[in-house]
Amino acid sequence: MIHRELLLNGVFLGGPCDQGIGKEIAVSPWDGRRIGTFAEGGWAEMDAALDCATQAFEVFRKTSMAERGDLLARISEAVTEREDELAELLVLEVGKPITAARAEVKRTALTFGLAADLARSWEPESVDLSYDPRGSNYRAEVRRRPVGPVLAIVPWNWPYNLAAHKIAPALLAGCPVVLKPSTAAALCTLSLARLIHECGCPAGVVNAIACPNAIAEKAVRDPRAKFVSFTGSEAVGWRIKELVPDRKVSLELGGDASAVICEDADLDLALPLVLNGAYAYAGQICISVQHLRVHESRVDEVVARLVPMIENLGCGDPALESTVVGPVINRDAVDKIEAVLASAVAGGARILAGGERTGNVISPTLIADVPSGHTLTCDEVFGPVLTLSTFANDAEAMDQVNSGRFGLQAGGFTISPDRAELFIENLEVGGIVINDVPTVRFDAMPYGGVKRSGFGREGVRYTYEEMTEPLAVVTRQV
Repeated sequence: MIHRELLLNGVFLGGPCDQGIGKEIAVSPWDGRRIGTFAEGGWAEMDAALDCATQAFEVFRKTSMAERGDLLARISEAVTEREDELAELLVLEVGKPITAARAEVKRTALTFGLAADLARSWEPESVDLSYDPRGSNYRAEVRRRPVGPVLAIVPWNWPYNLAAHKIAPALLAGCPVVLKPSTAAALCTLSLARLIHECGCPAGVVNAIACPNAIAEKAVRDPRAKFVSFTGSEAVGWRIKELVPDRKVSLELGGDASAVICEDADLDLALPLVLNGAYAYAGQICISVQHLRVHESRVDEVVARLVPMIENLGCGDPALESTVVGPVINRDAVDKIEAVLASAVAGGARILAGGERTGNVISPTLIADVPSGHTLTCDEVFGPVLTLSTFANDAEAMDQVNSGRFGLQAGGFTISPDRAELFIENLEVGGIVINDVPTVRFDAMPYGGVKRSGFGREGVRYTYEEMTEPLAVVTRQV
């Protein structure tokens, strides 16, 4: 059985025999068995972590980019070396299918590697002053100063790579981190913190405190946390923004991503991508395809071809290589998805495939004729559910995509460069993917949403810039 401790100032607290710190049980969403325990801190531990991060900042901020880059490279290499161990823990704790689990670990290594590469190549930005006659005798550059300790609140669905997207740019910038894992994936995120410590991370630079949400909210309010990075629900994210209006925050929140199949789309290309984008990891990704919007001239062919593909998708045990759709995270989540589907059907919707429940597994579902304004059309489902709707022209398709309160990513399938450009110019989202699904994300790119989907951007370079302040340096030649 696995046990993971808190990490505070380079020391692990809350071991299996430590009676001074509480313990929580981790269970598998697949079969409900107990897989391990983890230490859970209170305000005393969080308060100490914020203090340690504040003290560590005064030293860590002065380390060279080369030193930080070496640390980041060691972390990247260690993640790669322990891929099997980390992936198996993902399967156990959150039910992520093994192929997807390995992919997350690989991306985690890449994210730390991206930060290491930036550390090696980063130089102050030179500013050409020749536009101004006064500038002939000056040299100008822009440097970056770290803002201070980062409070990083990590979700359960990507407990390694989304932690990496907060930790890696913070280390690159010279900012210590207080990491708050989700209690649904604490074993995974605390394991990553242990790995970082074992790579020689200085004491106090990365601290990891699993704790109740009330403790996390108190930490958000604490002025020692100079930057708050949060990935999670819409309601909690915007609450954080209200709590700290005078501090820098990054919010990666909800989405209800659309994939648009135009009249000229290549269905041989589009349908397998939509299948994976909608149902992989049981749809528990912020940019999973939730809405399939099909030109009315292609909808019959799409349904005829897509339904058998859905019915043949591998479902069940996440440890099997053939599984694409594993369990959703817990019984409450299954109950919610089941209730949403029942409500839609009661309102006139038709389930074309799936919709059945076995334990914590919902079979991949395709549902059409969902009533306008129903929660399926405007809220994030976070499950293996894909709605089907039609449109008559490009303007109607764009109106459908833009009609909701979210704006994270969207995808469009077309062979027309002009139509692709039309979507790029008019869709109200933070990212557009042409001839693939919105579930595509490259970790070097800026990632984030508009409207209610978030505030700020992830992507190592972009988060680094948000975790630093520009310092204008002007030197008169003498």
